[in-house]
Amino acid sequence: MALTVTTTYPQPGLALASWEDLANGNQGNSISIARWADKSVQVSGTFGVGGSITIEGSMDGTVWAALHDPQGNAITFAIAGIEFIVENTVLIRPNVTAGDGTTALDVDILGSDR
Repeated sequence: MALTVTTTYPQPGLALASWEDLANGNQGNSISIARWADKSVQVSGTFGVGGSITIEGSMDGTVWAALHDPQGNAITFAIAGIEFIVENTVLIRPNVTAGDGTTALDVDILGSDR
């Protein structure tokens, strides 16, 4: 099941995309904020047993791959945290790849054109 994303513009030059209560097996609807080259992602909520979420990017909406942090690691969270996103893909989405019945994750991606 894909879940809805809400995009707001808290200040000039900023875009904030938010997904709420993503469960195991959920993929959030993709967003296109390529205009904002600098992006950070924050994940919070209940991970449950073995909960994991990966931030993915795509150029065509068909082929998806994990995005990376500045150290070259795939952006996958098993605990709450914040990471900078290195790649600037056309589309971005969160993908909950593991968890249990209590998994409910919130994802926020902030883009800046500054």
